[in-house]
Amino acid sequence: MEKADIVILGAGAAGLFCAGSIMQAGGAGRVLVLDHARKPGEKIRISGGGRCNFTNLATAPDRFLSHNPRFCASALAGFRAADFLAMVDRAGIAWHEKTLGQLFCDGSAQQIIDMLLSRMDGAELRLKTSVDGVVREDSGFVVATSAGPVQARQVVVATGGKSIPKMGATGIGYDIAAGFGLPVIAPRAGLVPLTFAEQELDRCRPLAGVSVEAEVSHVHGKRRTRFRDGLLFTHRGISGPAILQISSFWKPGEEITIDMVPDVDIAQALRDQRGQAGRIAPATALGRWLPGRLAEAVAADCGLTGARLADQGNAALLTLGQRVNRWTLRPVGSEGWRTAEVTIGGVDTTALDSRSMAARSVPGLYFIGEAVDVTGWLGGYNFQWAWASAHAAARAVVSSAKT
Repeated sequence: MEKADIVILGAGAAGLFCAGSIMQAGGAGRVLVLDHARKPGEKIRISGGGRCNFTNLATAPDRFLSHNPRFCASALAGFRAADFLAMVDRAGIAWHEKTLGQLFCDGSAQQIIDMLLSRMDGAELRLKTSVDGVVREDSGFVVATSAGPVQARQVVVATGGKSIPKMGATGIGYDIAAGFGLPVIAPRAGLVPLTFAEQELDRCRPLAGVSVEAEVSHVHGKRRTRFRDGLLFTHRGISGPAILQISSFWKPGEEITIDMVPDVDIAQALRDQRGQAGRIAPATALGRWLPGRLAEAVAADCGLTGARLADQGNAALLTLGQRVNRWTLRPVGSEGWRTAEVTIGGVDTTALDSRSMAARSVPGLYFIGEAVDVTGWLGGYNFQWAWASAHAAARAVVSSAKT
């Protein structure tokens, strides 16, 4: 049987970084990285429009969702955004800050992949090799693969989640966890466009392609969450950064509220305009703040097509203003795994050590990255969790190998 000291399952962000951190720490015997994909780091390659939003300067535990919100704190403190940025600088990769602390490559995301591959020099990367399962034996573990079994002293599961199945995403990491009796929080799609019922969709479908900056809020119990960013109408519903953010908090049956002009009280502004330009149509008045097609759709939705602003009473303008500033709707669902950028849920953190990412009940077994019930906001946070959790596991792996 083939033997390795450490087998890392998954050649995505977390897996590549873990292998590199092990090698940078002096190695721990033979390190083998396995992945069923044809190329490593495919989600890195497509991220950020091909420029990779590799971290966020505002990284903090409160930017992550988990059933245990404090679990991620230790790993994030052990490897910060500034630490990854220093690596990027040493590699000579030019970068820029976009908005809200988001850092992107000036050039191609392939530069990040190349950097990760370079720092794991000495480890073995085996692609086009699927993993079928992991079992425990006296001397460690046996990893069943399409190329035959591999015996390992330690195993790091970095298989990601179920998002973007066309890239080969599977739930194998959850199956491995369950096989060892570890609890798994039911995974669901996160950072994903939301969809409408047919009645709402009929009104919004003609707006496909229209975008605005909006504030989107959601209330669950006593917690109100809000994000201000771009909103995009689509043929299926709504998307854009603000919607992707709120989708991670929203659950079926719940409402969201959208303010399409967050800095203006539209009802008051229209009352002011009524006395100055009363002969214009309400849609024309709204066009000062909204794209034309959207302004016309909102006015029509409020029954004000063909009307004059001067003829509208305060109640009508209040209704129009609420439709702009407090548009409350109940999405019927999301576009699901097909377009989801991340997986919410995963291996329950109660089963893991927050300092090492080790399974408490299975010595030598680790779970990192998206496979774990830790999910970041949009904007580079999930990559930072991949780096940080991988770094924590790598330190523990090396330390264990030396004892």
